[in-house]
Amino acid sequence: MALNVTIPARILRVNHGGEHGAISIYSVQIFVARLRAPDLLPFLQEALEHECSHRRRFRELMPDRASKPCRMMWIWGMGGAVLGLVTGVLGREAILACTEAVETTVHHHLDDQIRWAAGRDAEMHRVISDIQREEVAHIDWAAGHRRGRGFRWLERLIGAATEGLIWLSTRGDSVRLARELAVA
Repeated sequence: MALNVTIPARILRVNHGGEHGAISIYSVQIFVARLRAPDLLPFLQEALEHECSHRRRFRELMPDRASKPCRMMWIWGMGGAVLGLVTGVLGREAILACTEAVETTVHHHLDDQIRWAAGRDAEMHRVISDIQREEVAHIDWAAGHRRGRGFRWLERLIGAATEGLIWLSTRGDSVRLARELAVA
């Protein structure tokens, strides 16, 4: 059952919600990292600034594309806060594993969206591409500053949880959207 909403509106809705969740993750991690991983604070604060900018930029694209914020923003906020708290308490390596896992999951969705927007919506293509570059920088920074490759289990769990949140907040539309973007 396809929703009667355009692809750009659907893309923006899920991206805006995801950025809201990322803001929650980084906000709580910053709070806990003051005690558990103070060396990560500059990175976490910069990443939080990026995520706030990303959410704003997606929101600014919404009106012209008949989109509006996800009705289940509270799920993104709560899920992000819980994830930020758990990884923050687990410490430095868990925080970095979380960044890698969430941003890698998001990166795959952005790849599909960028391919779809190419030649269809230049402004959306530019915004998503710019945001993806910053997200990749987060992945690279986290991977480059990890002291080991522990927490693989946590990365897999967070990746699956992120996909689950995307699916839940879109009521399964994310799967249909991914299929449509793949063939479009």
